[in-house]
Amino acid sequence: MNSQFEPLSSLLTQQQAQLDALLLLLRQELAALAARDIDVLNTLTTDKQNLLTEIQRTDTEIATSPLLQNARTESWFEQQISSLEHLLADCKQQNEVNQITLEQSQLTLQRFKTELLSARGKSGLTYTNKGKPTIDNMGKGIKA
Repeated sequence: MNSQFEPLSSLLTQQQAQLDALLLLLRQELAALAARDIDVLNTLTTDKQNLLTEIQRTDTEIATSPLLQNARTESWFEQQISSLEHLLADCKQQNEVNQITLEQSQLTLQRFKTELLSARGKSGLTYTNKGKPTIDNMGKGIKA
């Protein structure tokens, strides 16, 4: 790598560090989802949003760099871009795992809620207009 490409190389290294940090946050998010730790999830969500903003800013700097066109033919550039693409794919995969985990958790909570509602008032269990189970409490307590 020539020293003329140093600013671009520095930006690529910065983006790699940001993607490494994002992958770490996503793994921490999965652990927080498993532990159902809402406070940690809120903190991680804020951190993740800030980091994604930084990644986007760095990506814009790379895309607008005057050195980019000449660097595309260099082997070091291709290797670094390949590494970044692999790291980005890992982040996307981890994000999908987190999404599936969250969806499964929500389904479990919904089933638990339905079980509680049906155990609490079998005769008064009805459904809302959106198909969600609810208990009809208007039966025995109303006097005309």
